[in-house]
Amino acid sequence: MQIGDIKVRVTAVTVAVFLFFIVLIAVYVLTVGDVYALYWAVPAVIMLLLIPMALNYMSQSQYASLVPMYEAEAKNTRIREINLNKLGEPVRITGVVERVYFQFLNRPQYLVADRTGEISVKMFTSPAENVQKGDVVEVLGVIVKRYIMTGDAVVNCVSIRKVEKKQQS
Repeated sequence: MQIGDIKVRVTAVTVAVFLFFIVLIAVYVLTVGDVYALYWAVPAVIMLLLIPMALNYMSQSQYASLVPMYEAEAKNTRIREINLNKLGEPVRITGVVERVYFQFLNRPQYLVADRTGEISVKMFTSPAENVQKGDVVEVLGVIVKRYIMTGDAVVNCVSIRKVEKKQQS
């Protein structure tokens, strides 16, 4: 579903929960015969879709509003230069996507590599483009620790977009 420039996505988990409760309500109504339960059950099940869609829209619009600032402030950085001493710095990296994790949850994590190394790139909303393994991408983000208190440096991604055609592997 498209709202303005933002493509709103619903995860497979959300759809599965929605369908589970639709079936559960149908079984209840058919076995008990309580059709009045549909007055509260149908709106509740619809909210199981609408709330995640609204949250996805809000997070994507927030990230989209940050892109111009990051485009202006982010410095082109090689992956080997990224370390814990640069926490909080906006960066722009270009590399090849080697792996993609958690896309089905709308919280994708990418392993991006350039000729100097590789780094984990985490995004906390679904990206504007469908990025897959082998794509050459430009990443705008900020350097953070992998975990709250410990861990190595990773990039908290604000924008990831393809810059070239998919590489042959």
